[in-house]
Amino acid sequence: MLTNENGNLLERVGDLEKKVYEQNDEILCLRSTVADVLRRISNIERSANRAFSASPLHFTTSRQLRVCPTNSDPTCGSRDWKRVNTGNSIQVNGHHSNLNKNRRVHHQSTGSLHSVDSHSSNGLSSPSPSSSPYRISPSLSPRHYNQQQRNGINTTGTNGNIPSLATKRWNSTTDFTTNTSTFSAKSGMALRNDTTARSLFHLHVKTPHTRHGTKDATFNREDGTIRVFLRGRPINLYLPISVVENYSLSRVATAPIAKLRLEWVYGYRGRDCRSNLHYLPTGELIYFMAAVVILYNVEEQHQRHYLGHNDDVKSLAVHPNKLIVATGQCAGHDKREGKAHVRIWNSISLLTLHIIGLGDFERSICCLSFSKADGGTLLCVIDESSEHSISVWDWQKSEKGLKLAENKCSGDTVVAMEFHPLDKNSVISCGKGHVSFWTFEGCVLYKKLGIFDSREKAKYITCLAFSGTGDVLSGDSNGNILIWARGTNVVARIIRGVHDGPIFSIFALKDGEIISGGGKDGRLLKWDSELTKAELETVIPEQYGPIRVITEGRGSQLLVGTTKNGILAGSFQLPFQQIVQGHTDELWGLAKHSEQQQFITGGHDKMIILWDALSHTPIWSLEFDEQIQSTTFSPDGQVIVVGTLLGHWFAISAETREILSHHNDGSEPIQVVRFSPDGKMLAIGSRDNIIYIYQVTESYRKYNRIGRCSGHSSFITHLDWSEDSTFLQSNSGDYELLYWNASVCRQIPQSSQLRDTEWDSLTSTLTAVTIGVWPENADGTDVNACDRSHDKKLLATGDDFGKVKLYTYPVTQPKV
Repeated sequence: MLTNENGNLLERVGDLEKKVYEQNDEILCLRSTVADVLRRISNIERSANRAFSASPLHFTTSRQLRVCPTNSDPTCGSRDWKRVNTGNSIQVNGHHSNLNKNRRVHHQSTGSLHSVDSHSSNGLSSPSPSSSPYRISPSLSPRHYNQQQRNGINTTGTNGNIPSLATKRWNSTTDFTTNTSTFSAKSGMALRNDTTARSLFHLHVKTPHTRHGTKDATFNREDGTIRVFLRGRPINLYLPISVVENYSLSRVATAPIAKLRLEWVYGYRGRDCRSNLHYLPTGELIYFMAAVVILYNVEEQHQRHYLGHNDDVKSLAVHPNKLIVATGQCAGHDKREGKAHVRIWNSISLLTLHIIGLGDFERSICCLSFSKADGGTLLCVIDESSEHSISVWDWQKSEKGLKLAENKCSGDTVVAMEFHPLDKNSVISCGKGHVSFWTFEGCVLYKKLGIFDSREKAKYITCLAFSGTGDVLSGDSNGNILIWARGTNVVARIIRGVHDGPIFSIFALKDGEIISGGGKDGRLLKWDSELTKAELETVIPEQYGPIRVITEGRGSQLLVGTTKNGILAGSFQLPFQQIVQGHTDELWGLAKHSEQQQFITGGHDKMIILWDALSHTPIWSLEFDEQIQSTTFSPDGQVIVVGTLLGHWFAISAETREILSHHNDGSEPIQVVRFSPDGKMLAIGSRDNIIYIYQVTESYRKYNRIGRCSGHSSFITHLDWSEDSTFLQSNSGDYELLYWNASVCRQIPQSSQLRDTEWDSLTSTLTAVTIGVWPENADGTDVNACDRSHDKKLLATGDDFGKVKLYTYPVTQPKV
């Protein structure tokens, strides 16, 4: 105990000493900066007086400098400001001039002075002490004026006046702002900014709009740096020396020769979708996951994919000919086809035949059904607007189809809708507290509500099916089956207590027998065609989850989709086996094995799954008590480290699933975990803005914390080790790129020293060699992940728009 207390005491004393040194550095920064600013003001006055002494321009004084006393509050909202009259308001022929609105830097001090060549990712740069921050241009041609207008430089005020000088504001010891200007007048004179990056701090001016992405990127050939903007924040990045000599912002990067092809989709969406599993005559299962519709041949272990959608698919219907498929999607990001709509396509060729409803639907499409009695000439659609609009379409009329009728379906949730198989132009829908019987006549939809015995009415009508005689069968949330006589809206018979809990699916087999599936009890019941008695029964194992949908496979085989996003195949005679498995909540952890064709996934469903990439099947799965946020393999692939949402992380044997070690670093999520290439250290990036470094011994079984890398002002998003296991580079949620000496847990402020470092991995999205992955108007959240190929020739990214993109590495050109 005494040893532990002494260790804690020494650590606290060390932290206090570090804070004292940081405060001394801040005071030194404050003194030098104020002196530098006063000297600049004097230089500005002298140069301006010399330049304009012989011109008709007249100068008066009215500019003030506002200085924040400390850097503890970057906004200095409640503190007093020191005001210094700098005497620099410009009058041109009687008109006042404002300096051009430029940019403002926000940078949190790391507690140490930056060297002259230190450009950190927060955009810290400085003008030279020896040069005047403004230069007088002897002339301003119309071409130069127009160019300034295109670059966003405001050359005139609101009434034709040239704007007045803006106010300076100093936000912290490493965040100083000033004003630069470009103006024009009849005399043809212009005042331009001519600052360079040679002193401690760069003077900038706040812009009226926030700059995003690489559109306004600039290149400094002298330092070999490129500057981009994310959410208005300037980011300075050092290019490798080998790139600088022939670098040009105008050059467009070449596209890679290699192409991406989707090979396999793991998982199935059964948790919140219904009627989304069918068996096609081709021997393929058809279902969807995310924005992909999967056609899976289980016997041949082969998948085909329909990729026409640009956002999540929510509903699916198969035409009576079993060849045409309709799928409905959510509203997405795409400007042209990003609204909720339905795509009708051929399941053999995977070619899109029709796109209907662009601009007609809201939110997403929850239910789809082809007409059956007339051979499938009509398509009925229900969207997820507040009133769940129901519409009938002649889908073969032109490429966009023709809407024949529309009506309001229900203000409550709608879960199922089907065309009647025998009665033409008859549609039945159900949902929360209702069953609706629709008739389509003369381009009008008429509705009759189902009549319940008020004492027997369940909260939800959960599913629909049809008997061989045309009666409507519905299951409810109380476990009852309701039989509605054909052509009526009245319950003819109720079979009570069929299942313990809701009935999520009823399916009519080809021979007329009925299958019902319980959502809570997991029981499958096979009924005769009259629903007089249950002939057979089987139970789905609890670990697979409640039954969501039932469909008929080849022969006597049944296919069952579950709410745990799995698909099972079996029968009443043979046990059910899982043929598709997936996570049931957001997937956050993903890591590949270094030597074998395996990868690990972890999600907020508290599950980690080890997958075989060759057979496309899970090797094993393990459930935790906490939600999983991150995963990684040890260099030899024998140990898996898993980070959780509550700050815990575990080391697990990849062979036995035994927990080898358990640690806790704070209470925030562990965002990223990464072993050093030599396997001797482990970096843990947390949402508490800290990177924890551990020493690894005893074949990845023992972990001793070396220290903490503290300097980021936001949560850690990405980590990469250098090939020699000495340095770390890290990105954070506020678009910082920082470098660290891992063995001593110290930040390296001189970014230029590591510009040519070889990195073992490249998952950090914000670096000099990944600058081209950011769109022109990126706001910093667009690109979520990236990784480099083993041969260092390609870079792949995943973004907010659901797209995986491939680039030629390195991606140093803003234009790709």
